[in-house]
Formats: sequence, C-alpha cells, structure tokens
Amino acid sequence: MTDVHISLVDEEILDTILASDVEFNGKLVFKKPLMIKGKFSGSIESSSDLYIDEKAVVTADIRVANLSLKGRVKGNVKADTRVELFSTCVLEGDVSAPEVTMETGCRFTGICTTTKKKGDER
Repeated sequence: MTDVHISLVDEEILDTILASDVEFNGKLVFKKPLMIKGKFSGSIESSSDLYIDEKAVVTADIRVANLSLKGRVKGNVKADTRVELFSTCVLEGDVSAPEVTMETGCRFTGICTTTKKKGDER
C-alpha cells in the first residue's frame, strides 16, 4: 500500500484560530477558513475549510467544504469536496464526501460514503 501524503496548512493564511485554551459550546458558522486548537461541542457549518489541530477535541456534527483532521472528533462529517484524516486523528462518526484521504495510523470508527462532487454528472 502506498503511503498517503497530505499537505500541511500554513496558519498564517487563516483568519481565525480558536486557540488551545478556548472551550466553546454552540453553533459555529463561518465563511473563511478556520482552525480549532481547543475544545468545541455543538454543531459546525461552513462553505469554507475547517482545520482541527492535533490536540483539539470536537464533539459536533460537521458540514464544511473541506475538513483537515489531526485531533479528535466525535460526530458525523459531511464535506462538499474532501476530508483528510491525518495519522494523529481519532474520528468516531460517519463520513460523507466526494474524496476521503486517510494516512496510515489514523483511527476511524464509522461508515464512509463517497458522494458526487457538486456539478458532477457521473
């Protein structure tokens, strides 16, 4: 099996980062790429990208354009384009996306469903 290589995000391009000392509960809605380094519970919805850092703990159903996961998520994930699961992540929940990439070592418990990309007629 070929090793999967996922590119890292440059934090300098992100407008918003919820720092490691932040604990947030509720509904999170955003329009520009966001990174979570702390703890979050509730629901997450965006037409943009979500990055969940290595030490982050998220309990939420997530609906975003792209998800890049290094930390822990308990909840279902729906992405319009792509879900990236790094070797350090733990995901407990179902995933639905046109493209799902998993690094060796990631822990995923759930059902993975590949969907059509928006506008794809196939």
